Amino acid sequence: MTQVANVWVSYVSPELQFYRAVEFEQGMTVRQAIDKSGLLQQVPFEQPVHVGIFSVQIADLDHILEEGDRVEVYRPLQANPKEIRRKRALANPVSRYCRGNRFKHLK
Repeated sequence: MTQVANVWVSYVSPELQFYRAVEFEQGMTVRQAIDKSGLLQQVPFEQPVHVGIFSVQIADLDHILEEGDRVEVYRPLQANPKEIRRKRALANPVSRYCRGNRFKHLK
């Protein structure tokens, strides 16, 4: 029994979890794997996508894959992390120069 070599293409959004095996061919690129998986037919991407292999982001869609790689398509952030920290700081004002803040969590 021969085992077919695969690469995996994954994408997750609040509406969809996409995880599909694609038959590996020598010299296959990230772009070819995404096209062959059928992801672009299910999810219309308006902007250029960010991709990674096993959680390591890569910049080039023409990166050559190896057998067993998992191509991850990342969606854009829903919120700006700096803005979230700024709002959290406004909601919980704690200054390190204010007397008594060191023990505020014990109340």
